[in-house]
Amino acid sequence: MSLRKLKPVTPGQRFKVVNTFDMVTTDKPEKSLLAPQRRSGGRNNRGKMTMRYMGGGHKKRYRIIDFKRDKDNVPATVKTIEYDPNRTAFIALLNYADGDKRYIIALAGLQVGQTVISGDKATPEVGNTMLLKDIPLGTVISCIELHPGQGAVMARSAGSFGQLVAREGKYATVKLPSGEIRYVLLTCKATIGSVSNSDHQLLVSGKAGRTRWLGRRPRTRPVVMNPVDHPMGGGEGKSAGGHPRSRNGIPAKGYKTRSKTKASNKYIIERRKK
Repeated sequence: MSLRKLKPVTPGQRFKVVNTFDMVTTDKPEKSLLAPQRRSGGRNNRGKMTMRYMGGGHKKRYRIIDFKRDKDNVPATVKTIEYDPNRTAFIALLNYADGDKRYIIALAGLQVGQTVISGDKATPEVGNTMLLKDIPLGTVISCIELHPGQGAVMARSAGSFGQLVAREGKYATVKLPSGEIRYVLLTCKATIGSVSNSDHQLLVSGKAGRTRWLGRRPRTRPVVMNPVDHPMGGGEGKSAGGHPRSRNGIPAKGYKTRSKTKASNKYIIERRKK
């Protein structure tokens, strides 16, 4: 993974840092794994704007990703590593021995031609998916299930990973990318390795237009709104705006919004780092 800083030939390129896409091997996706993706522009069925700061953006098609990795004990060869406009991580196209094709989240270090496998015959190597009960302690993992058979829901974005810390009874102790440490059932699956494209956080768009291409419209700062529009609006001149809070009046910094009676609280050993 590497980045390229552009020369300041134009104002939009002065601070621009782009991905070199060294890991990507093709720009043509697998047609059988594409699905249409409609945009709402933040409007409801009456055309009324119900979600602000959305709209425009380049047309995209959804890549159907196999988050469940439920094709057990069938070896697959990595055919391509591709860019996915719907996520920060790269994706990999797998060709299974029985002829099936599926996309998965590409792991750092995954190579074209490499063989990956999931199930009880898998070994703890990059790209393989195993049950938490079979993964050695201390292993770096990603694409972690929260409920058996649900499919990966945690540690799926670019560069993220968790770590299998311990096992006790029917639970494994997993450290998540946020720093939270929690119990996960041993019968849940996880993929060995960290997610690809770890330099994603270092990219600099360089100009406002590139953000518009992603479908994001300009955001109005609450401090410059009127009192009728936001709790932090109003005042003469450049006033501070009072305590930071949301449009609904919920404090933004340090205020806990998680329910004390939430069912999953008992599975969390240590909360995420502040």
